[in-house]
Amino acid sequence: MSTVGRRHGEHMFHRLVDLGIALSAERDHEKLMEMILLEAKEIYRADGGTLYLVTDDEQGLSFQIMRNDSLDIAMGGTTGKSIPFPPVPLYRDGAANMNNVASAVYHNRAPSNIEDAYEEKSYDFSGTKKFDETTGYRSKSFLTVPMINTEGEVTGVLQLINARDDGDGTVPFQPALQPMIEALTSQAAVALENQLLIQQQRKLWDSLIEMIAASIDDKSPYTGGHCQRVPVITKLLTQAACDSTDGMFAEFTLNSDEWYELHVAAWLHDCGKVTTPEYVVDKASKLETIYNRIHEIRTRFEVLRRDAEIECLKAKLDGSDPAEADRVFARKVAELEEEYAFVADANVGGEFMNDADVDRLKAIGGRTWTRHFDKARGLSPVEAMRAKANPPAKPPVEEPLLGDLPEHIVGKYNQGELYNLGIRRGTLTAEERETINDHIVVTLKMLESLPFPKKMRRVPEYAGGHHEKMDGTGYPRGLVKEDMSIPARIMAIADIFEALTAADRPYKKAKTVSESLKIMSFMVKDRHIDPDLFALFLRSNVWKDYADQYLEPFQIDPVDIHDYLPAAELLTEKAG
Repeated sequence: MSTVGRRHGEHMFHRLVDLGIALSAERDHEKLMEMILLEAKEIYRADGGTLYLVTDDEQGLSFQIMRNDSLDIAMGGTTGKSIPFPPVPLYRDGAANMNNVASAVYHNRAPSNIEDAYEEKSYDFSGTKKFDETTGYRSKSFLTVPMINTEGEVTGVLQLINARDDGDGTVPFQPALQPMIEALTSQAAVALENQLLIQQQRKLWDSLIEMIAASIDDKSPYTGGHCQRVPVITKLLTQAACDSTDGMFAEFTLNSDEWYELHVAAWLHDCGKVTTPEYVVDKASKLETIYNRIHEIRTRFEVLRRDAEIECLKAKLDGSDPAEADRVFARKVAELEEEYAFVADANVGGEFMNDADVDRLKAIGGRTWTRHFDKARGLSPVEAMRAKANPPAKPPVEEPLLGDLPEHIVGKYNQGELYNLGIRRGTLTAEERETINDHIVVTLKMLESLPFPKKMRRVPEYAGGHHEKMDGTGYPRGLVKEDMSIPARIMAIADIFEALTAADRPYKKAKTVSESLKIMSFMVKDRHIDPDLFALFLRSNVWKDYADQYLEPFQIDPVDIHDYLPAAELLTEKAG
């Protein structure tokens, strides 16, 4: 071999090595395919070329990239121009399609080098000839090579058209260079295979986290959509921060990996709720466990009313004045009805319970009724174990109308009727509220146990910080603003705004936008949420973009953001 030939061979070898490295490093699917075709064209100085990939159903070869220099054709890939041609069928009437050269190469798993398509008898080039008639082009030499991955599967076909000589004339593809193209397609097939595996893994991971989020939302008919809506607000506000060109967010930006890291964190921010009991999450009344126990208490009131009616009838039979007996009965019934109404209203948890209200509940609960049936029968095994530890009195026995009884202690929860009815605000006991708050601890525990790759190490920090407050009074870690990243602080705002405006909560009615922003402005003053991010939230209209898409029409009321901007922002605005 001559020195020139040896140098050319070394150059081509190094070029192939460099290309292999470049192919392995490229993460953009369109750019990767484009790189493969353009490099192949460059090696052979081909005038045109097409890259096909096998369709998902493995029934055709779909056009991915098309280039033709003479006709100034550039379609597919990064051009943004779609290729209008249907896939090349790999089968016809159940048999392998061997008439088309690209399909035949797929089935033969071997290259095809054709000097002149017009003289070739093995394949049908009628479509090519019709194209030439339309465009005035002359398709002549064709080199078609299969792309075979590490599993031995043909994943695509690379086709080059019209090799050029030094004078730009059309010549056959040199067999001496064909091994280079075959090596290139082999590298390309491996690169595409690796990229496809990464894409499939990403798709599987995305589906998994969305399934977890959806299952948490589906777990409760009242919080459905929360895990899916918080990411929307998070991304809107994060984009606003990235777009900011002045102030504290002027230098803030996220690359594609960091965006994905935030995406995962936002979708998994409440994953710990999978361990939260449904009745705690959904507890819409104070007496609710698996069901609303007000029905049991109403039945006891019914028993007391029936007892009063029986006493009335007995008094009449014993010779008492019927009119007086009826008046006594009516007075007792009115008293029971009024007391039941008070208990039932207290169960809703809509109003604050003061000391007088709690004392009255205890007084009402002091009434007694007579139980005649054994409540140790018909129990589940767990209930039977608790009853064995604290045996109920044998009937007949008098019991309080509202009781805090031994069987009401279930694990760490106190299901006592007076205890729950006496909740001062809302419907949750201290233990239940702790359980609700613990979901973030579980979230952190779950996420920190996952072997996140280096580019996703901050997922637990982002997801686990949405209940922290800027003054350090939040949970679970009591972080202050300086301890938290911008994405973590963004998620706190997203979580709050979604919760305030949610229309599917059993324990509150949906708030309007203005009501929600007013509450959040107070939270800024109390140093619970980041004032700079809240100002950005207002000025960038993130609240409005979200409201227009996700809130009910009655919630979208007139808003002047100046009513809610932090004081520092207003001063800056006036100074400007």
